[in-house]
Amino acid sequence: MASKDVILYPDVPLTKRAAPIKNVGPAVVKLAAEMFEIMDAHDGCGLAGPQVGVSKRITVLREPERQTDICLVNPEIMETEGQEFLEEGCLSLPQVFAMVPRYTRLRVRGLNEHGRPVEFEAAGMLARIIQHEVDHLDGMVFLDRVDLLTREAKLEEWQEIRSEMLTAAEDR
Repeated sequence: MASKDVILYPDVPLTKRAAPIKNVGPAVVKLAAEMFEIMDAHDGCGLAGPQVGVSKRITVLREPERQTDICLVNPEIMETEGQEFLEEGCLSLPQVFAMVPRYTRLRVRGLNEHGRPVEFEAAGMLARIIQHEVDHLDGMVFLDRVDLLTREAKLEEWQEIRSEMLTAAEDR
């Protein structure tokens, strides 16, 4: 799967809520490893199952300060506080950026790729990445979090970029 492309918005399954993972076993460990490879190949800091065509509640991310790899299966955001606007982009909408409001701190729980329970607090950029990836699991992208005028302008910009990308891919 490492050579697999990231799914571009609005292709399926990006716009659908992902299903929970019922059995965490070797297939999930393998999927997580492949997702880390794809994330790294695209210079990302997070990647969700739907972005690689897997409509399951799994996300991988890299803690930015310590460069720690984290896999969350069936993540739930439990508590939140604060808010700040920062610019975000997305591997599924390359070259599109917008100021997005996010909580500054949160508590998340879920399972790791081996099925062990995890629960921790996250702040700053790590909290932002987790929220961004959980949005993907809920069928949302970062543009769903911005005001209507910005969203419309950014979606128009995205349509032009996507069209150019698809034309370039056909020419290869």
